[in-house]
Amino acid sequence: MKILVIEDEKLLAESLKTLLEAKGFEVEAVYDGEAGAEYAELGIYDLLILDVMMPKMDGYQVARTVRAKRCATPILMLTAKSGLEDRIEGLNAGADYYLTKPFDARELLACINALLRRQGNQVDELSYGNTALDLASGTLNCGEKSVRLSAREFDVMRLLLQSQGRNLSKEVILARVWGYDSNAVENHVEVYVGFLRRKLQSIGSNLRIEAIRRLGYHLEVDEAC
Repeated sequence: MKILVIEDEKLLAESLKTLLEAKGFEVEAVYDGEAGAEYAELGIYDLLILDVMMPKMDGYQVARTVRAKRCATPILMLTAKSGLEDRIEGLNAGADYYLTKPFDARELLACINALLRRQGNQVDELSYGNTALDLASGTLNCGEKSVRLSAREFDVMRLLLQSQGRNLSKEVILARVWGYDSNAVENHVEVYVGFLRRKLQSIGSNLRIEAIRRLGYHLEVDEAC
């Protein structure tokens, strides 16, 4: 399970990250609302933990932006603002639960587990155009044809499919697939995009991985196919 923490108090964000990683979650943290919205819209997280009072965009704005993009990821809103009107605003903005600071770690974990249980069964494939990525087997399928992907190819393809046609920069792909501490460079992304293009072509997919200079990559459906 992957959790995104959006919290401008870096000490608290890192404490949450440490706590959740100790419970077996994969956690990323960002420190302002604008970055939080950008990350959340990728659709790769199982839960968002969202502060309210933040620079660039407050938590209410982030929640509204994420929901406007039809991102259904559960949102746990954390804030020191405990008034009834504040809670109502948070829930109306798209939060699934509103937890006030200070909070007990046990209560936080109970809220997280409850929200994750509500999601029910996860999807087992991602599809776009005439092509589907089987998340269990790691294969790309198009009609009766299929091809197995390597671990890196799978991660890049999943990220592109989850972006729903939005541009993903090489920096974002590097961070999500190889990790922030990796020594991988942008050429690695180019190489794996090349691998995926060949595999899509081999199964007769009508998906194309398009590159736009300085903006990155996105998927397009070739209607002529």
